Amino acid sequence: MSGELFWLALSAALCIVLWIPYGAVHASIVGFRTGTTDVPKSSELPEWGKRSRRVHMNMVESLAPFAILVLILNVSGKADPSTVTAAATFFLARVAHAIFYTIGVPYLRTVAYSVGWLVCIYLLWQILA
Repeated sequence: MSGELFWLALSAALCIVLWIPYGAVHASIVGFRTGTTDVPKSSELPEWGKRSRRVHMNMVESLAPFAILVLILNVSGKADPSTVTAAATFFLARVAHAIFYTIGVPYLRTVAYSVGWLVCIYLLWQILA
């Protein structure tokens, strides 16, 4: 497995687990049965729970372009050590984004999001160059 695919797999794993905090707080508020069968209403969640839900949705939206770019890099043979570093940076930026957004640090969350976005732009540039 290439380095980019490794970091893509970790990013997918992060996306898979990011629903747990808001799912758990929703279940603790409305009860296990309702909490595990219904999508939480924003009004039912505390502020950090609302932010946690947005973290997950943002990761879902960001993962698709990143995954497509990594897959194109690997299929086209354009992957190199810089793209492995970029993929690792994307993952770490998304972890930082999840932490900063959930605890409510607006400026650092924006920086972390922007780093992930810049990584995608860099990967696209590597493909098109």
